[in-house]
Amino acid sequence: MINRWLVLFWVTVIAGLILALVPTEPELPTTGWDKTNHLLAFSVLFILGRQSYTRVHLLFFGLLLYGGLIEALQSFTSYRSAELADLFADCLGLILGVGLQMLITKLQNPK
Repeated sequence: MINRWLVLFWVTVIAGLILALVPTEPELPTTGWDKTNHLLAFSVLFILGRQSYTRVHLLFFGLLLYGGLIEALQSFTSYRSAELADLFADCLGLILGVGLQMLITKLQNPK
């Protein structure tokens, strides 16, 4: 049986990588500020990943490494730049994702 959450997680990971590496022209979907794009993306990635993976710490650090990979790859392009602030926003997004996942779990199991 196919785990839909797992498929959705990996499709989102790949889509995020593509969006992070393509030129920004034409205008890509955005929240209006680059750092909130990172915050939102990594919160969503954590929540999706948590539906399939049980080792929260591995998921967290794996996604943080993924954010670092994106920044490293962007440094090789002429139209994107690597920023430590982006990686910090990724980390904050993961922390937000952890909190949201805890809230979701509490709402689903109100005991």
